[in-house]
Amino acid sequence: MHKLTELIKNDMRPALGVTEPGAIAYAVSMAKKHTEGEVAEVLVALNSGMYKNAFTCGIPNSNEVGNVFSAALGVVAGNPDKGLESLEAVTEEDNVRAQKLVHAGKIKVELDHIGSEITIDATVKTVKDECTVRIAGGHTDIYQIVKNGEVMFEKERKAASQEEQEAVIHKYSFAELLSYADEVDVEEIGFIRDAFVMNMELLNEGLKSDKTTFGPLLKKNNGDKLFSEDDLKTAQLLCNGAIEARVLGLGRPAMSITGSGAHGIIATLPLYAYQQLHQEEVSEAMLLKATALSYLITMYIKEYSGKLSAFCGCGIAAGTGMACGLCYMKGGKVEEMSRVICNMASGLTGMICDGGNQGCTMKGIVAVDAAFRAVDMAVAGVSIDAVHGINGRTPEETMRNMGRIASPGMTATEKTIVEIMQEK
Repeated sequence: MHKLTELIKNDMRPALGVTEPGAIAYAVSMAKKHTEGEVAEVLVALNSGMYKNAFTCGIPNSNEVGNVFSAALGVVAGNPDKGLESLEAVTEEDNVRAQKLVHAGKIKVELDHIGSEITIDATVKTVKDECTVRIAGGHTDIYQIVKNGEVMFEKERKAASQEEQEAVIHKYSFAELLSYADEVDVEEIGFIRDAFVMNMELLNEGLKSDKTTFGPLLKKNNGDKLFSEDDLKTAQLLCNGAIEARVLGLGRPAMSITGSGAHGIIATLPLYAYQQLHQEEVSEAMLLKATALSYLITMYIKEYSGKLSAFCGCGIAAGTGMACGLCYMKGGKVEEMSRVICNMASGLTGMICDGGNQGCTMKGIVAVDAAFRAVDMAVAGVSIDAVHGINGRTPEETMRNMGRIASPGMTATEKTIVEIMQEK
């Protein structure tokens, strides 16, 4: 198996609801697993990206939102063996128990620091024990568990340095990523089909729900059909109907990439929409290869920006990856896709992330529209020249510059966004 195939396969993970509430619940449930007795207090400290993304985010199997209630449900009913789907089996009774803990002031979540690296410190105190679970780097990457002052588990914490991040995806040039997509055996990447199935099931769950508003409107705009003859309207419906269902915490997982369900949705469903409407010209094999390329471009940008930052990685990173995949299905090569990346960099890079909420749906709508337009322009030979703005002389430079805008560029922006959210 090619190393890039392994990279994609290892990164694709089902995520129930927005990833951050799931990660908070996972950390708390893991700490609770190592304690006995009645819960006295739960303390959770988060980096700014984690804190912001879960701040008003929907929670699976609950009508509540946010950091505090995610932690409460994690300690009451979370299953750490389920990872990011730790709240899969939550019941109404569990919600009532969690609410009692919240009202009693036993659940506390605080902003630990401003930074793009994921960090979660979750401490559960009971009448008998105290356990702290520490996570860094990835949403479920536990590097230390301490019970009653003794270290039960410890491994080397993943370094957040740019140099170490470059060890994998950044060793490849853009041309090499494209060559991989051209040459990889379709059966080797057949597992990508799971993403289309899972994300479409999430979309359908959203269209059935009385909680959603964007999805039904997008379907109405598409002639009240899932698949119309309009490429863009069909892509908007599939992609952003699924994103809305995800941020509202409906009971179906998304297939995440780079730790984000919305990234995974944007990187896949617009491509699936286009292929389904052009099956005579675009085979399933071409769709799988285009999606593999979409994933890799998303990862390439995200490794520079950090997993959680002040810019919308869903729209910017995954949107650019998806745009390259769309260009690939239209026969584009390095030259055309370089134009696509410049167009996306010039058009979307300033889009902020203000947490996981219905606003993600609106950002997804903007990103899908931008991607389709960027591709049409690039194929016609029209793009923003490398001399302008943050565009680089190569696609690699442009993608690196896109990431740098987020980290370290938007650190102060992240602080301001969190302050605005706290003031509310």
